[in-house]
Amino acid sequence: MKKHKCGWCLGDELYEAYHDLEWGVPVKDDATLFEFLILETFQAGLSWITVLKKRENFRKALDNFNYTKIATYDQHKKDALLQDVGIIRNKLKVNATVTNAQAFINIQEEFGSFSDYIWGFVDGKPIKNHFKDYKSAPANTGLSDKISKDLKKRGFKFVGSTVVYAHMQATGMVNDHEINCFRYEEV
Repeated sequence: MKKHKCGWCLGDELYEAYHDLEWGVPVKDDATLFEFLILETFQAGLSWITVLKKRENFRKALDNFNYTKIATYDQHKKDALLQDVGIIRNKLKVNATVTNAQAFINIQEEFGSFSDYIWGFVDGKPIKNHFKDYKSAPANTGLSDKISKDLKKRGFKFVGSTVVYAHMQATGMVNDHEINCFRYEEV
């Protein structure tokens, strides 16, 4: 018998694998948190599957999401990224990636890790929601508004409340798997 999955991932092998293995799993590792933050930044205004299909290209283009390297990208490197057909070539998002890497490092210096900072908003424990249908999940919440505002105050770009909420879902800060999804209790 086939396991029930959240409706949003059905019909695409890559999407289903992402759902089954990554989405909603609590992430405390700074490198992975940064990767998801950057991918969510590029996703703004687009579908997640578009970004997911380009994930490996992003990984190559952005030095395996190494934020210490990205924080030092100069204009030459940014121009090269804007010529890379394997990624989303948006000047504002490319520039934001460098700015966000710098802000990410500043948060690490202040809080010890980005993980300590971001997970502090939920007291280190995932929020477990109870949605029968993924369409019932919100695009943003009061908490994502608060985190977005704080990130922007700290110099981050392209971190609106919807981007932040998607990051919270992806990194397991909030469990928005459908209650009858096999991953709901697992994560």
